[in-house]
Amino acid sequence: MGYHIHWTTSAEISYAEEIEFINKKWNIKEIENFISLSNDFIKCISKNPTIGIYSRKFKFFSIVISKQTTLVYKIVENKNQIDLLLFWNNKKNPKRLKKLL
Repeated sequence: MGYHIHWTTSAEISYAEEIEFINKKWNIKEIENFISLSNDFIKCISKNPTIGIYSRKFKFFSIVISKQTTLVYKIVENKNQIDLLLFWNNKKNPKRLKKLL
C-alpha cells in the first residue's frame, strides 16, 4: 500500500501554470505528455517516497519530472501521506523557489 497523495494549493496552482506555459509554447500533445509524466512520477513517489533528492536545509524532496519541471514534495509519516508542494519551472530563478518554500 502506498502513501496518500495530498495536493497543496500551491501545487495545484503551479501545476496549472505549467500546463498553461506548455500550451503557450507548444501544443496539446505536449500537455498530454506532461500530465502523463506527472501522474507517473506521482504514482512512483506514492510507492517509494524517498526516490527524490532530499534537501536537509529545507526538509523537502524534489524530483525532476521533465527537462523543464521539478516536483517538490514532503513526506508526512504520521499520516502516511505525501504533500505535493510545488511544480517548479526549472528556468525560473532558484532564489524565488526558496521564498515559496
